[in-house]
Amino acid sequence: MEKLLSDKNLSQRWYERFPRALPIGIFALTMAVTVLSVFAIEHAETQRETAQLAQTAQAVASGLERRSNANAAYLRSGAALFATQQMVEAPLFRTFIQQLQLDGNFLGSEGIGWAMKVNRADIPVVEDVMRRGGARGFAVTPAPAPDTPFVVPVMYLEPRSGRNQRAVGFDMYSERIRRAAMQQAAQQNRPVASGMVVLRQEDRAHGAPGFLIYMPVYSVRRGEDHALRGFVYSPFNGRQFLQSALNTDRIGPVGIRVYDQSVRPGNLLAEMRLTQSSGRVVRRSIDLAGRRWILEVEAPATTMLSLMSVMTLLFGLLVATLLLVLARLLTQQAVEDRIALAWFEQQSSIRNSLTRELNHRVKNTLANVLSIIALTRRRATDLDNFADSLEGRIRALSATHDLLTQSEWGTTPIRLVLQAELAPYAQGEDPPVEMDGPDVELAPNDALSLGLAIHELATNAAKYGALSVSEGRVRVAWEMVAADRARIRWQETGGPKLASEARRKRGFGTDLIEKIVAHELRNPVDLRFDPDGVQCTLVIPVRRRGDFAIREGRKG
Repeated sequence: MEKLLSDKNLSQRWYERFPRALPIGIFALTMAVTVLSVFAIEHAETQRETAQLAQTAQAVASGLERRSNANAAYLRSGAALFATQQMVEAPLFRTFIQQLQLDGNFLGSEGIGWAMKVNRADIPVVEDVMRRGGARGFAVTPAPAPDTPFVVPVMYLEPRSGRNQRAVGFDMYSERIRRAAMQQAAQQNRPVASGMVVLRQEDRAHGAPGFLIYMPVYSVRRGEDHALRGFVYSPFNGRQFLQSALNTDRIGPVGIRVYDQSVRPGNLLAEMRLTQSSGRVVRRSIDLAGRRWILEVEAPATTMLSLMSVMTLLFGLLVATLLLVLARLLTQQAVEDRIALAWFEQQSSIRNSLTRELNHRVKNTLANVLSIIALTRRRATDLDNFADSLEGRIRALSATHDLLTQSEWGTTPIRLVLQAELAPYAQGEDPPVEMDGPDVELAPNDALSLGLAIHELATNAAKYGALSVSEGRVRVAWEMVAADRARIRWQETGGPKLASEARRKRGFGTDLIEKIVAHELRNPVDLRFDPDGVQCTLVIPVRRRGDFAIREGRKG
């Protein structure tokens, strides 16, 4: 393609020099737009998931705060009731719980309990009263230290269950975290949540963590102005409290963790784990009965790409592939069109050259024919002789023309010219004609001149020379004598002896060879009529193909 276009001086466009650049560029551009679209979709999807995660965190935080506030309201009502009583006995406490109409739903807590402030000196009396009231084996534990002025043991804890009974009699004031919460509640006279502890109900030192909410109860009777009587409280198992605040119908699969005041592994109150996490976390600070807790909500792991992104990527890949194929076809078509245009222009040039060449060669051929006719007429003795001589020479021209036509007026080998002219004499098992020489290609005009010369020599040999008798032989040999010249030697042997008078007589063939052929070949002809046979030496030019091959570019 490049040779064809350069031969016609047609400059190539950039997409013709790089036929794959345009399709690949379009494919790359389309895929870049697709990737950017997928990135935008994923970014929007991430923002949507983050907003949804924040909404989920807000819903969970609100649920926990509602549970805490509802429980605190029950504790406030209990504190108001118990403040008016001289003694909080078991029937009164159970009646209060029944009137709350909780129906077993203690808002995520283990229940509601009463812890009474007991002076150290009154501990035996209180233990005895509780045992006589039905609490068998009631005892304040652990035993108070010698310098402890009072204790705050758990007197009742509803609902009554084996799990809750483990906490009855436990002095909550003996434990640091519980004591700090009770002191703060007593100072502020409102519900206060404790820090993270292991509930007594767990009955093991390393049980699940939880917390408690305390509401102080003060005496409002005359003579006991605001004397602390004890605490109404609720114990909470952390995980149960978290689960009670979740509405699983509205909250999807997320990871939830609740920390006491700060996010540290040691402060983890409760968690709901995910099998696989995405790493996106939203934090909320919540207030549970005056204490700060940290809520973490974590999004689950999702697929690498959303459904919309996958569909966009597949659609973009399909469009990019179609555009790639279309651009490749169009580019190839453009290249083929330019090649066809160059070929048509070349064919037009060839036709013009052929017309000029044909005109030139027809003129030459007609000139040769006219010369042959003129010489034949002068040498002919009668009309039949004239017709026979003229027909043979015209046939020689025709035979050589056939060879040139077969080669599309390109080069013609010397051997083929000789075989065409000597074919009638080279038949049989022992042909009298011997040809020897290398492969040499001749230009069209030179092949025509050689054909005429060989025809005249062969005709003369058939009539008077070596080919007129069975013992005669003709040897035609050729060789290269220079880079641009070849020498052909015709030698007859075994024919009739030539008399001196016959050797001096010049015929038409002699004139044709020495004048017309020599003139066309632009080299003299050495023609000798020796007694042993005719010898003729011709020097023929061997031209470069580019000098005469007007269709050379067609096959390229």
